Amino acid sequence: MPFHEQVDMHTERSEVDSMHTLLAIPPNFYSIPFGLVGLARGWRLASNFYGLPVWIGNALFLLAAVIFLLFLVLLIIKLLIAPKMVLADLTNSAVGPFFSLLPIIGMLLAVGLAPYALSGARVLFLVFFVATVLIGGWYTGQWIIAALDADKFGPGYFLPTVAGGILGADSAASFGLTGLAWISFGLGIISWLMLSPIILNRLYLRPNFPAALIPTLAIVIVPSVIAGNAYFTLTGNRVDPVAYILAGYTVLMALVQLRLLTLYLKLPFSPGLWSFTFSYAATAAYALRWLHLQHFAGATLLGYIVLAAITLFIGGILLRSLIALGQGTFLPRAGNS
Repeated sequence: MPFHEQVDMHTERSEVDSMHTLLAIPPNFYSIPFGLVGLARGWRLASNFYGLPVWIGNALFLLAAVIFLLFLVLLIIKLLIAPKMVLADLTNSAVGPFFSLLPIIGMLLAVGLAPYALSGARVLFLVFFVATVLIGGWYTGQWIIAALDADKFGPGYFLPTVAGGILGADSAASFGLTGLAWISFGLGIISWLMLSPIILNRLYLRPNFPAALIPTLAIVIVPSVIAGNAYFTLTGNRVDPVAYILAGYTVLMALVQLRLLTLYLKLPFSPGLWSFTFSYAATAAYALRWLHLQHFAGATLLGYIVLAAITLFIGGILLRSLIALGQGTFLPRAGNS
């Protein structure tokens, strides 16, 4: 065979392998833009509170949007050429719930766009909000009829309805859609009350969590943190008994995260570590809100420290991910998703 034909065949094979690799990306990779949009929201808060440059938050929103659109395009391609792979992702008992992150991220990005294109951002929010509610309803029904693996039922199951509902409430309130926001808040809070005993029972009483899913333990802090943030948005930053109750449970879950450090520090680097990013970014944003509301001596300095810490943490994971991507060890191999 002539050399140029060998080169052409090798090139075609490489392109096919690359496409298979991209299509094999599992839903937990959606944690990447989720974490970046969480950091962007934190920087936007800091810009409002401390007068920091707006462009930093905007740049993070833009980066999250680019990665989000990449995953969205890949999903559309996957639906067209390999719908069974999409169904397998949806019903995967370990990482399936992460599929719900796509419409949730879309809602948060719409809020990020609002200061610059309010009408268009509101339409995008409503589209992604409807998608979030639909997928949350689908998962709730799926969990009723499916034979679930109890040992893989963990904090990731908070994402479709709890995170979707509460973040939908926060986003709707940002657009002045108060009634819709309270409806969505109710959806998220009641789902939290239903799922929390099941998830904690599994964590307390069942065998140790699979190593690959240990990063998702960071998600246990998410419900109270995002509920606290959403409650402030809904009430105009009112500090009342409900706000204190949510803060109290958040403190408990933060202490749990400290105890779990002995597990976390043993983890090798993997894309799964992105599960930490939104959890801690949302926690940092919640801390910034409380620090801004309390106005005690040193609160501003502490706010800067919180912002710097979460930026360095997520920036470090991003840098390590880029290095792994360059080394060809970040993306999954086709057939091993």
